[in-house]
Amino acid sequence: MKKLMLALVGVTLAASAAAQMKPEEAIKFRQSAYATMAWNMHRIKDNVEGKYNKDEVIKAANVIQSIANSGMGALYLPGTDKGKGWVETRVKPELFKAENKEKVGKIATDFNREANEMAKVAATGDAAATKAQFEKLGGSCKACHDDFRTKE
Repeated sequence: MKKLMLALVGVTLAASAAAQMKPEEAIKFRQSAYATMAWNMHRIKDNVEGKYNKDEVIKAANVIQSIANSGMGALYLPGTDKGKGWVETRVKPELFKAENKEKVGKIATDFNREANEMAKVAATGDAAATKAQFEKLGGSCKACHDDFRTKE
């Protein structure tokens, strides 16, 4: 019961902190997290396409899993569909529309599932299975990019 209460207090404090955050701060945090995930996706890609290093893949997969499960949805505050963090945001306003809520939720759920599975598969050291899961993880990223991110 004590753990449940602490968890509820933590969630409440996190939600409160996000609600008080300026849009440009939320965009910066979001961009930083996605840049870190991109770097780690490249680390995995380099390993599955080159000389495979199980330890490097595990480290990268664990970082992606941690970010995926960090509650980043709280960084998509009203007003963060435009503006600048480190650079201009590339999120499309469509991400915030009520009619897309279910689709956005499915994309986020799929990404979390694939990130969690990536960490599990990486831990096995099986290069072929890691490559197959990496493709699934990349597909879950692409689903969001295709519909809710502007092109460079």
